[in-house]
Amino acid sequence: MAGWRSRRLIERFGITTPIVQAPMAAAGGEALAIAAMRGGALGSLPCASISPDQVRAQVAAVRIAVSGPINLNFFCHVMPDAVDDAAWRAALQPYYDEYRVGPPAVPPVARRPFDDFYCAAVEDTKPEVVSFHFGLPPEPLLDRVRATGALILSSATSPAEARWLAERGVDAVIAQGWEAGGHAARFLPADPASHMGTIALVPQIVDAIDRPVIAAGGIADGRGVAAALLLGAGAVQIGTAYLACPESLIGPVHRQLLTGEAAEETVFTNVFTGRLARGFVTRLVRERGPISPVAPPFPHAGDALAELRKADPAAFANMWAGQAARLAHAEGAEALTRRLAADALALLDGGSAPA
Repeated sequence: MAGWRSRRLIERFGITTPIVQAPMAAAGGEALAIAAMRGGALGSLPCASISPDQVRAQVAAVRIAVSGPINLNFFCHVMPDAVDDAAWRAALQPYYDEYRVGPPAVPPVARRPFDDFYCAAVEDTKPEVVSFHFGLPPEPLLDRVRATGALILSSATSPAEARWLAERGVDAVIAQGWEAGGHAARFLPADPASHMGTIALVPQIVDAIDRPVIAAGGIADGRGVAAALLLGAGAVQIGTAYLACPESLIGPVHRQLLTGEAAEETVFTNVFTGRLARGFVTRLVRERGPISPVAPPFPHAGDALAELRKADPAAFANMWAGQAARLAHAEGAEALTRRLAADALALLDGGSAPA
């Protein structure tokens, strides 16, 4: 085999295969990152939904188990000043009545954007890579991250966002296509309907900036990896394919949805968090519609759902997945990473991936 056509990101990250295991809050964790790293990928930890002390503990666990670079992922959303969710709670009242629950007496702890406390955890743990979602943190925090020596990544859903990120000095841009599971990374104002698919987005971002590009969205097998690299990406970020791995933290209902025809239907919805994210269709999505005009802004839409999630997770818990979910197979993350790489290399070398 001729090997990878571009080794720019492989060498910069210090990995053996151009695959980034997507962070995936509530689905990823130490076990998934460790297994993916053993397969040659850049392992990622989703840090936006855990505390800074948990970040430190998880990084320590990964360092003990495996050598290699680690990526810590954080959110950069702007917290709303005030939230009135009365209309949203009224829309949910029939479910409260049915399950004999109500809104939580004390709202759950809100998902925090990257701040001084998270930045201190980065300074303490010194990851090789730090990635951001929804743009970038304020410049003083970004400077502190850069001072640790970490490579900085962020996601773009358009060439305009990619240029914005490149102008601010990121080391690589993740081109997130419409197909990707979880939250759309969009951070510049634009009509959601303008979000491009991966095949259209990747080459346009490659042409728009002078930084390496990582393709994300709809990539779940060797064919997708090879296609993204031929479009000019230096690596791919894969999430949904890793969901089916035993090391992921998803629940049994979520795991079951990956195995049948339900995996062929995912939608963008704001009803779980207040921000567009792609996932499986559940009862809440079917009955309230994927997009609710009364859902509070991110991250507060989920506050009023807390007790309903406990009562019936299958109906009210978000179960993120991308459009390539039907391609996911139940296998260990190390084996998956090696298979994806081998299949892609076979295709790039002029052969065919195993059936």
